[in-house]
Amino acid sequence: MEARVKWLENLTFTGTSGSGHGVVMDGNRDTGFGPSPMEMLLLGLAGCSSIDVVHILQKGREKIIDVQADVKAERAETDPKVFTKIHLHFKAKGENLNEAKLARAVELSAEKYCSASIMLSKAAEISHSWEIME
Repeated sequence: MEARVKWLENLTFTGTSGSGHGVVMDGNRDTGFGPSPMEMLLLGLAGCSSIDVVHILQKGREKIIDVQADVKAERAETDPKVFTKIHLHFKAKGENLNEAKLARAVELSAEKYCSASIMLSKAAEISHSWEIME
């Protein structure tokens, strides 16, 4: 994999993935041009886990209508301000979703498939929860 990050101005950068997709990142919360790099890590984690959960549920023939992952994280007080705790909460909606299958999909993502989760768990305590939305 490859990526490129280019400085625009102040603390604003563009990032381009090896597949050609772009994103704006901003290290200054006041300008609001894009998420910070640390927020991008959380988005990547939630995206990686969500892809797994949806894929596993689909393979289990669950009729999914919607899946959402909310992420909350705590960071160290001093530099480097690494993540110390991360919690992902999945909300799934579908036709007669099986709660045990949802729980298993989240568990498999966390423990076996999501590279981002497994990598970040080396530095931060990662927890998961889920619910079925009506």
